[in-house]
Amino acid sequence: MTVKESLAGILGRDNVIDDPEVLASYAENRSFEMRFKPWFAVKPQSADQVEALVKWANETKTPLVPSSSTGVRLRGDSVPGVPKAVTVDLSDMKKILNINRQQRMVVTEPGVTYAEMNEALAAEHMTIAGSLQPKAGKSVLTDILEGVPRLNPMIQWAFHDPLRCVEVVWGDGNRMFTGEAAGSARDLEKQWSEQKWQVQYMGPWMTDYYRLLTAAQGSMGIVTWASLKTAVKPLIHQLYIAAADDLADLEGFVYKAMWTRFPDELFILNRSRLAMLIGKTQQEIESLKEQLPPWIVAVGVAGRELIPEVRFDARSRDLIDIAQNNGLRLDKGVPYLSGDRLYKEATEPVEETHRKDGFADSRRDIFFLTQLDKTGVFLKAVQELALDAGYPSEDIGVYIQPKHLGSCYHMEFTLPYDPGSAKQTARVKGLFDKACRAIADLGGYYSRPYGEWAKIQLNKDAQNLMALKRLQKIFDPNGIMNPGKLAV
Repeated sequence: MTVKESLAGILGRDNVIDDPEVLASYAENRSFEMRFKPWFAVKPQSADQVEALVKWANETKTPLVPSSSTGVRLRGDSVPGVPKAVTVDLSDMKKILNINRQQRMVVTEPGVTYAEMNEALAAEHMTIAGSLQPKAGKSVLTDILEGVPRLNPMIQWAFHDPLRCVEVVWGDGNRMFTGEAAGSARDLEKQWSEQKWQVQYMGPWMTDYYRLLTAAQGSMGIVTWASLKTAVKPLIHQLYIAAADDLADLEGFVYKAMWTRFPDELFILNRSRLAMLIGKTQQEIESLKEQLPPWIVAVGVAGRELIPEVRFDARSRDLIDIAQNNGLRLDKGVPYLSGDRLYKEATEPVEETHRKDGFADSRRDIFFLTQLDKTGVFLKAVQELALDAGYPSEDIGVYIQPKHLGSCYHMEFTLPYDPGSAKQTARVKGLFDKACRAIADLGGYYSRPYGEWAKIQLNKDAQNLMALKRLQKIFDPNGIMNPGKLAV
């Protein structure tokens, strides 16, 4: 029996892909990492098929590369790092299994995108904290599993919120529930009939297994559903903006605003990153960079079902006073940009055709965790490296996002370039490599260690790296799960 016949026996012929052009699309990505075209791509329709597939891969020693999102791949984590791998495309697993307004929970399969999730939740007057301008084909579950920062850091009472329980098929083929879901029958319908809603992430017993799956790039197992914490949709909402000439001018306000816990959304952008966010063409982006303020902080205020007007008014007034006390003016917009427009651009999924006539979407991002008062050190270092490389520092986009109630901050540098220019590509690659090393030397923490970042970050602590490799050996003894990634 051929490999294709074996896969067809598990998944059905229509769900096994061997067309060379389609397979090549699974290898396309915007990273500078080595890439391989998959041997086959398969589209499971159920957790049972995923379990059977992983067991087959162990028997045949075939590498599997999980992937849930569609469209262009940005960082190479879902692109095969070794030859003769099978891409496991979970984008057809699109069921939203349960929405519970009382518990504010949703249980979803990995193929559900933000547009699909938002539509389903809106029918129950609920919402889920999203990331900054997700692409239209982005899997909500993958976005959260990989630790992409939420625009609303106030929902993160644990570092990986809103992620709670999951069902996972580990690399050895074993299938299990985690968290509260593991304390009952492995049957969601039965659990719901017993008023169990997969809310608590801890467990089973004293081990939080879900942590092994976060930022793991599919190297431990394949998640087939997850429960996610949601929120009641606001009745009143306004995104306020304050402008500043320097990043340091925003620090005092951000620290105080986070301390009050009054904002919903809160994030910082420089003018270049802001122009990339709202501009639709390369010409518009360049024009906006001349018009927008050097730095902005965006702060969302919401009023929900209980006395929404009172809550909204009180929090708005307090945040405006805090801004004024820190030398800032918090308003419903700045010149050339309203808070309503920024909120729309920041939260709505963006189609792949967005800015297709320019090259602003061809870019490399460098992101890591740090503290707000240290962001200026990293900014200066990257700007100096850009100057040495002959790259215009004013083109570098900067995005800063509080995480986990402000206990740490995601800092992201965006380096746009023209992929049609070999000179520009080489310049950005050289700057990217040097900046990544410099950031690590200055104490930046690569919590999502893609590509070379895995070596940079994990090699800082030999004992933890050894422990991680042992864990991978336990859960994936034959090394079939996305080999060449993470603990390399």
